[in-house]
Amino acid sequence: MNSKPDLKVAIGGMGAIGLKVAKCLDAGEIPGVVLSAVAARDHDKLKRNLKDFNQQPLIVPVEHLGREADIVIECAPKSVFLAIASSAIDNGCTFMPLSVGALLDNMDLIDNARQNNAVIFVPTGALLGLDAVKAVAEGEVYSITLVTRKPPTGLIGAPHLIDNNINVENLTDALQVFSGTARAAAKAFPANVNVAAALALAGIGPDRTAVEVWADPAVSKNMHTIKVDAAASSFSMSIENVPSETPATGKITALSVIASLRRLTAPLVVGT
Repeated sequence: MNSKPDLKVAIGGMGAIGLKVAKCLDAGEIPGVVLSAVAARDHDKLKRNLKDFNQQPLIVPVEHLGREADIVIECAPKSVFLAIASSAIDNGCTFMPLSVGALLDNMDLIDNARQNNAVIFVPTGALLGLDAVKAVAEGEVYSITLVTRKPPTGLIGAPHLIDNNINVENLTDALQVFSGTARAAAKAFPANVNVAAALALAGIGPDRTAVEVWADPAVSKNMHTIKVDAAASSFSMSIENVPSETPATGKITALSVIASLRRLTAPLVVGT
């Protein structure tokens, strides 16, 4: 019986998420998937991080990731999102973005993917229940709301806070720092609420999905609650994520990418 060739994975961005996924691939923990190439701004740090890998991947510019892979994972600063996305899609790869908010500004990538036989695969990431959201969205949906609560340190530096002179340091009570659409939330907090964009794409779109963001000194985890009211079902779900080394990102995000990669080659797939 002929076995399929291993799928090659390239990773753009080697921070907390990218490095976790790269180590998993290098250790051979996902059958049928191998690490082929990586890209990062700091080459010296990248080489140090790769020093103990069993197999050294190619180090390439972000624009070349798609040439070296079947799957391209984006977990980099938003400034290079489009370069990574274009490289993947133009080369007919499966493109797995984590800066999902940037996808809302570049929806033409979906048409490009269709023309190039590429696929844009958005992992669930730090959220939950996207399978249920996708299911009810096949029928009539009345409303979808996301309420995010984060430790204040996880929000510091967000454009919305800077532009509106909102200080979240030394808070003693929870402070609502944003209320609006998922599209607006993605621009206001590009590193913090990519979950809002993922929820919007799974459900009723970025202009109908409502988002609240709270800075809460009483919480130590990144908390997200989804509330859905639809013809087929009404439900609410909450998740509490342990922050990674980067406070804005939960540890579960890298694990979601790993689970998504495993799904691509698994003989059994569970969930929508």
